Amino acid sequence: MRYDSSSGVPRTLFDKLWDSHVVEQSSDGWYLMHVDRLLLHDLTAAHAFDQLEERSLLPANPELVFATPDHAVSSRPGRTGDTSAVGRRLYAGLKAGARSAGVTVFDLGSGDQGIVNVIGPELGIALPGLSIACGDSHTCTHGALGVLAIGIGSSEGVHALATQTLRLQKPKKMRVVLSGRPEAGVSAKDIALHVVNTCGISSGIGHAVEYAGVVVEEMEIEERLTLCNMAIEMGARFGVVAPDDKTVAYVRGRVYAPQGEAFDQAVSAWNELRTDDDATFDKEIMVDVTGVEPVITWGVNPEQSIPISGHLPRLEAFADEAGRTAAQDAFAYMGLQPGDPIAGTPIDRVFIGSCNSGRLADLHAAAAVVRGRTVAAGVSAWVVPGSERVKHEAELAGLDLVFKQAGFEWREPGCSLCAASMETR
Repeated sequence: MRYDSSSGVPRTLFDKLWDSHVVEQSSDGWYLMHVDRLLLHDLTAAHAFDQLEERSLLPANPELVFATPDHAVSSRPGRTGDTSAVGRRLYAGLKAGARSAGVTVFDLGSGDQGIVNVIGPELGIALPGLSIACGDSHTCTHGALGVLAIGIGSSEGVHALATQTLRLQKPKKMRVVLSGRPEAGVSAKDIALHVVNTCGISSGIGHAVEYAGVVVEEMEIEERLTLCNMAIEMGARFGVVAPDDKTVAYVRGRVYAPQGEAFDQAVSAWNELRTDDDATFDKEIMVDVTGVEPVITWGVNPEQSIPISGHLPRLEAFADEAGRTAAQDAFAYMGLQPGDPIAGTPIDRVFIGSCNSGRLADLHAAAAVVRGRTVAAGVSAWVVPGSERVKHEAELAGLDLVFKQAGFEWREPGCSLCAASMETR
């Protein structure tokens, strides 16, 4: 059963996504929400399957559940599920549990394996209007396609697997409107960091963020995915962008997308997924990105960032003692000095990858910078494609050769250094 709000009250995009997935609303403000598709990964899947077995439960809808090893598997060239000592047990548990439950697994070497937040969109598992849950805080990435994307914890994952539902409280609504025109070389990641720096890492707590404005409209889907990926860096659990013609073109023909007449019917429904003109938000922030430069994070959270031409802040620039203490701790941890220019700071490692920056467009952009250059002495540099499809397409384009000739390691898909404790040489 689905809840249909037909009161005629103007609604935001998030309202429409939320309302269409309500199974039941309780008097205490909690909602039982239907999960259209559940994504599992190796870090938590084995535990979830074990919990079901202990309770003599089966997945409610195994055909709506998809799993892949990404967090705990090594990205070392030639890797197998046994390459990482840490990941061996988790990998085996994911495969055994999925096999027993009848859940689809995108395994190593299948051509479809990759980071959950990369393969969801690229396989068409994420579609406008759907709800997706995954035990990963960056599940909000999928919201770039007009998806109600929910990052969940381990116990919630067990509940979703057993019931195909989640018990949630509805967040407040926030809109970030991006105006102006980005300079050449300024990426969606730079814009996202600028927004976090402008608004603060706590600005989205308790809110669902809709990104809108001409800058978002002009972004390609891969850029929108990066933008929504970082909603969690503002403290928001949800990030969404209204689907448009670019979304339709991106989704068309993907493996799990509807085909033929069914696709055309779906597009008609997707066209309704936009914020009504008179809808209101609890919080609205306008950000002009004109003049924004590439952004560098210097500390231990994404709010601690400056333009690439800037200088590290001095302690007296922080208005309160907590800010000064946090900056001082970050400087000590990073080995930096207040007031120094960020450009020219020596680095030890380069990592190109993750669900934020591991798609094909990201690798093309990085290769354009790397081409004809060489990794500096003493620097370890890795490229970790976000999925096996990304890796294959990059190799067809010769990008692997560009990176290898420059001295980078060309590695296998996975979260890699983004889940650093799981990675091995």
